[in-house]
Amino acid sequence: MIHHDSEHRLWVLSGPSSSYVLHLDEADRPRVLHWGPRLSPEQAASLPLRLPRPGFRPVEDPLEGSFDLISTGGLCYGQVGLQVRFADGTRDLELVFTGQRRTDRELVLAYADRHYPLAVECHYRLYGDVIERHLVLRNEGEPVTVVRADSATWVLPRLNGYRLSSVRGQWGAETRLHRTELPYGETVLTSRRGVTSHQANPWAMVDDGTAGEEYGAVYSCALAWSGSWRLTAQRLPTERVTLSAGAGHDPVTQELDTGEELVTPVCAGLYTEGGFGAASRAWHDHQLRHVLPHPGEIRPVLYNSWEATGFDVSLDGQIRLAESAARMGVELFVVDDGWFGARTHDAAGLGDWYPNPHRFPEGLGPLIDRVHELGMRFGLWVEPEMVNPDSDLYRAHPDWVIHRPHRTRTEHRNQLVLDLSRPEVGDWLYRTLDELLAKNAIDFLKWDMNRPFTEAGPDERLWLGHVHTLYDVLDRLRAAHPHVRIESCSSGGGRVDLGILRRTDQVWTSDNTDALDRLDIQHGFSQLYPARVMGAWVTDSPNPYTGREIPLDFRFHVAMAGVLAIGGALTEWSRADLDRAAELIADYKRIRPLVQHGRQYRLRPPDGELSAVQYLASDGTEAAVLVYRRARRFGHADPGIPLRALDPDARYRDVSTGEVHHGAVLLAHGLFPDLAPGDYAGALVHLVREQA
Repeated sequence: MIHHDSEHRLWVLSGPSSSYVLHLDEADRPRVLHWGPRLSPEQAASLPLRLPRPGFRPVEDPLEGSFDLISTGGLCYGQVGLQVRFADGTRDLELVFTGQRRTDRELVLAYADRHYPLAVECHYRLYGDVIERHLVLRNEGEPVTVVRADSATWVLPRLNGYRLSSVRGQWGAETRLHRTELPYGETVLTSRRGVTSHQANPWAMVDDGTAGEEYGAVYSCALAWSGSWRLTAQRLPTERVTLSAGAGHDPVTQELDTGEELVTPVCAGLYTEGGFGAASRAWHDHQLRHVLPHPGEIRPVLYNSWEATGFDVSLDGQIRLAESAARMGVELFVVDDGWFGARTHDAAGLGDWYPNPHRFPEGLGPLIDRVHELGMRFGLWVEPEMVNPDSDLYRAHPDWVIHRPHRTRTEHRNQLVLDLSRPEVGDWLYRTLDELLAKNAIDFLKWDMNRPFTEAGPDERLWLGHVHTLYDVLDRLRAAHPHVRIESCSSGGGRVDLGILRRTDQVWTSDNTDALDRLDIQHGFSQLYPARVMGAWVTDSPNPYTGREIPLDFRFHVAMAGVLAIGGALTEWSRADLDRAAELIADYKRIRPLVQHGRQYRLRPPDGELSAVQYLASDGTEAAVLVYRRARRFGHADPGIPLRALDPDARYRDVSTGEVHHGAVLLAHGLFPDLAPGDYAGALVHLVREQA
């Protein structure tokens, strides 16, 4: 609910367990008086305004760091979320409040500059305890340069300390959790690559330094944007802390012509108690309820042909793989790179999205028909934002790629990036994919994007327009082909964010399929994103990326923590491995509703010998526990793993062994799973609550 106290110029935005309280001061600046535990309107009205005492002469604004709309001007010297430059060179904004619009869940606070015809609206929308926020700028005067327009600035209360949680990474090592004391000054997380990036992800969490997995208050925010972005955590000497996030990066600006409007992407904020686990579960729940396009669906077990065939794609070879996959219990068969144009290697064919006439002389129909006969859905890999110079598309339209005049067109992976901000390129992209889907019974697209922008320059039309066109094409394709499901991929986990998740059904987490490495990648991924969207593959041993040899069971148990998929060369697997894989796939299908739609509890992090994660049904009647041993050290016995959120008075039966456990004992002393001896041992325990 949203409550307005006109006497005190207060707005109280309250979810089930938290409140966000805004106050307009005498200068019409929106101050955040409270973000934390839920307050009643009466309690919010009693909050002290903390104005400076009479006679106090500040060197800087004593209230700096307390405003949720921060613009230049006055004694403000810190992080500024909204910066413009008017046609006459004036840079400062002086905003006055002009009105509000309000429902039970939505609030719009409207402002206008005191002199120039520029209007600014702050939009808030409540989804439980999650507050979504964005800005709308409207210009009715001479052209205005928008230097920076962050979607939201989140103001934290004064804490005893400040610790910043985020993820860092690179290709093959994405979403590794990083926690550090927040230093004074400005800590900037960013991507300048045109995509969300492997190196960082647009979310952050802050606690007072004492929170754990299951205890403590956590403040967090996440930006819904799939291009370049910037998130600034500011800690002032006065111990005020803000998190400010928005699209774009320095020095990219945006020109707002007369009559034009700028709408920033959504940035969502969340306050939770109950530690990082509670924060993660709240974010997971928000995405399952309000972000994903088909949240109630169960994602199918997938097979992808890439690691089996590479570019050596043929009709007969794909059918043999499909038949093997079907016997194992796979539900979705995906043909990866190499099916189209002259794509027999990685330097040709991108942009020519028609079946290779030599490999598929009758088109994709015979393969799709056979896959469907086997009871599986059919999927196809595409990389439609890219082009090879050796392609029919590039030869016809060399000007369609991102480039700067008189500068080298840098190739990466023998590719260039199409400039989707150009209307003719966006139109071509939609027509091409629409035709591909209309002519073929395709159920699934793996949408890849394998390289960052280069030679893009500071042209905001390109940086922002590319993403807006991407979103538009995805939205139009989903409307025209509602049965098609889409996976977001960008050389692995390079495009994972709340913006792309509004338009896709799952994401490819990392090109690194080494099960041991994936424990760390998946742990960081789960801090914000749910298992329901996390693609996780079982591939061959030795692993093609790391060369590490890992047993089949461990590889499967690690991949069961998300959307299970297989990517190995099945035609080279032994009969014993194929049979065991079929058993493990069947095990996963039994617990899949818990993994994909249950509540996740990270029982032990992956930095020790033993780690574990638990998934609990929403009604508490079932639980699945995945346990992993990296290595056995010094002959020590494995410790018990205490579970979470069970009914202490209930009994739980192990589906595999029939053993019955008391809930109170599982909570206090833990589960002792039957792990194989030695290194790289994994186990799945499926518990069902017995009827009283």
